[in-house]
Amino acid sequence: MEKPRSIGRYISCIHRNFHIYLHHQLEDYHLGSGQIHFLMMLYTHERINQETLANHLHIDKATVARAIKKLEQEGYILRKKDESDRRSNNIFLTEKAKQLRPKIKSILRYWTQQLLEGIEEEDQDHLFILLEKITMNAMTTNQQELQE
Repeated sequence: MEKPRSIGRYISCIHRNFHIYLHHQLEDYHLGSGQIHFLMMLYTHERINQETLANHLHIDKATVARAIKKLEQEGYILRKKDESDRRSNNIFLTEKAKQLRPKIKSILRYWTQQLLEGIEEEDQDHLFILLEKITMNAMTTNQQELQE
């Protein structure tokens, strides 16, 4: 009997192991795996507001608010009122967060290198193309389901 193949099972396993790895690597910095995505976005788009963060990361606003609150409590970000829209807060990295950037990039780079160990470069390129397509298919499916 052939074992059923499930993309979700493999992705879930990779995801769980990634979070375990990040937890271990970041516990001394009082950061959870959930905050890393936000810091990485802020490293490239500082002075962004929470709504834009939510849209870029495809995460609901409540989750963004919780992550931002935790990052602010740990001293990694500052929130300041937007001068043009007083209802909105712009998010800025603190020096503490900026100093941590090389460490975080190193942690993420190492994880990726470990996952790609033993995979030829051509196959890696193909893998990323396929993963991008799968991601787009997942997002499209969810958008269609939510519209029905």
